[in-house]
Order: sequence, then C-alpha cells, then structure tokens
Amino acid sequence: MSTWLLPESIADVLPAEARRIEELRRQLLDLYRTYGFELVAPPLVEYLDSLLSGSGNDLSLRTCKLIDQLSGRTLGVRADITPQVSRIDAHLLNRDGVTRLCYCGTVLHARPAGLLSGRELLQIGAEIFGHAGVEADIEVIQLALDSVRRAGVNHARLDLNHPGIVRALTEADPVLSEVGAQVADLLSSKDVPGLAELVRDRKGLTASSIKALEVLPTLYGGVEVIGRARAELPALPAIEAALDDLNTLVAALPETDFGVDLADMGSGYGYHSGVVFSVYAHGWHDALVKGGRYDGVGRVYGRARPATGFSLDLRKLSSGLPPAARSRAVRAPWGTDAKLLEALRQLRDAGEIVVQALPGESDELDEFDVDRELVEHDGNWTVRAIR
Repeated sequence: MSTWLLPESIADVLPAEARRIEELRRQLLDLYRTYGFELVAPPLVEYLDSLLSGSGNDLSLRTCKLIDQLSGRTLGVRADITPQVSRIDAHLLNRDGVTRLCYCGTVLHARPAGLLSGRELLQIGAEIFGHAGVEADIEVIQLALDSVRRAGVNHARLDLNHPGIVRALTEADPVLSEVGAQVADLLSSKDVPGLAELVRDRKGLTASSIKALEVLPTLYGGVEVIGRARAELPALPAIEAALDDLNTLVAALPETDFGVDLADMGSGYGYHSGVVFSVYAHGWHDALVKGGRYDGVGRVYGRARPATGFSLDLRKLSSGLPPAARSRAVRAPWGTDAKLLEALRQLRDAGEIVVQALPGESDELDEFDVDRELVEHDGNWTVRAIR
C-alpha cells in the first residue's frame, strides 16, 4: 500500500472547496457574534473521563482513544465539541445568568455516522446556557435557520420533536420505565411489530401506556400533529407542557416549513431534555443541522445549567452548494523595483488579489479569474483590463 493513501472515510479538501469552507466559517462566526455569542476554542484532545462525562454511550463509541505518553492516562480525540463547551460554561467561566458561546473546530469519528458520511468533520455551533425557557430554544433555532440561509440554502425544512413526551410516559408507568431506552429505539425506527411484542412481553402495562405506544408511531407530519397528540396521548402535565413548548415555537417562526415527528428519539433519549430539532434541505442526504435542549449536562462539572444549542458540519454544508465562483485577480510581473512593490502593497491593502508571476509561470490558475494586469507607463504602475 502506498504510504500516502488516506484512511477510509478521510479525505483531503482541495483549493476551491477549502476556500469556500473557510469563507463559510468566517461568515457564520461573524453572524453568531451579531447575536451576542462569544467564541471559545476547546482542545482537540482531553482525558477521556472528562471528555465523555455525562454524554452517554453513543459518543463513547464514536470517540478515538489513545494513551498520553506524559501521564499514561487515556486520551480521547473529540467526536463532538458540545460537551467541551458545556464544561467551559460550568467549570471555567462559572458565570451567573445567561451565557452564549459559539465554536468551530475539527472533530474525528471512530466510524462514519452513515454510508455517505466522513469521519473528519469541521463542526461549528452555538449554545445558550442559563435559560430554561422555550425563548432560548427559539433563539438557537432562529440562528440555525439563519446559518443555512446565509450559506445560500433556500427552502430549508425544520423537523421538531420533544423527548419529554416519551419520558413522561415511561416515568408514569413503572413497568414501562424499566425499558425506556428500548421503547425509544423502537419508536425511532417506527418498529410497530417490535412495540407490539414489547407490550405482550411486559405484563402490567397500563391501558394508557399501551394506547400511547400504538399512537406515537403515527404522530408525524405537519404542525397538525401537535393537536392530534394533545387529543390522543394521556393528559399528563409533562406531556401538556412539552406540547405547549412546541406550539409556542411554531407560533414564533411563522415563515418556517415545519415537520413534526413525536416518535423520532434519534440517539438523544437519555441526553436531550427538551425540544429537539433538525434542519433538512434539498441536495443533502440527511440533516444539515442538529440541535436541541440538554439541561443538566454540566452537572458532572459541578453546575447543572439549562442549555440548548445546535451544530453543523461545514464540510457537509459546503458539499451540497453550487460550485464556488472564482475570484477576480490582477496579474503583475516579477520584479523588485520599489515603485512596483509599493503598487503591489497598495492593491493588496485594498483587498485585491494580486498574483506576481514568477519567471516562466503560466497564467492558468484554477482558483482565480485573472482579468486585469499591472503595467508600467511613464514610470508609474497602473491596472488595466486584459483584453
């Protein structure tokens, strides 16, 4: 095997794509700053026990492990930056009140998340800590939709769920609570035969639990699903509160195309505590953005703070966009004349791309549209269009 071959599901990013990804990174971080988010930069690796604290088994399976040569302890290469940001809020900043943090960095997955997924992602995201109300969920969803809109993604669809509904059902029925994670998996896959088998095997389930397990796989579609859920699910206070939150969110985003699936727990049944959302758009095979509420994740760091946020992969976002346009550039001759160097400096200070051609260098540049040139006339250097 050639030594330069890359590992499976790892890829180089070539100039045009790398430029667009970097432009997206700058554009979105600037956008988050306009919302009042502060930028943090957690390390690529941490001690494993810190990196995975409170994040569940799913993240552990995605995390690459190695031994620290200095301490002998196990390190983890981060597979998700969100837990690190939670640690920063709870343990390092230790502020009272609301804190808004954003970030961007590389993450590595031990295995790809799907058939078309890579293992190295450039994750960017934003989190709000310290506010338990649905208002914070609305803000992060607005920012998530604004993120894809700024990138040029039109007609995005927002899918909603609330794990609190299933959690309320399992907590109200002692028999069902024993298999809560299994119930969440069966609901997420719409495994109706599996749910029927579980009902047969678990003796003592209440009639309301059995009816709810029959109804939940059908509760998907548009926003009308929220009304159906209120009519067909048990009238538990936690379920009513969850549906109220979803109604408030829908009312706050009237121009948004919504989908609602109250059975889709994803992998966040034990992690998410409130509204969960995903953003989909034509041209991408799965969700562009994923986010939701995860109150209490900072408990392992000493502070159980309310928290909600989202993240997305800039590589994935860029891959579905139209080809990036080439940038206009100026061609300049090689030389060290003082007036020439001053002209080059002034052009570059003004934001122009100026390519000073080395002796024998071709004019063919994939990244740039060289439509002007710097020429000398009567001892002065001026820019003119290339015919």
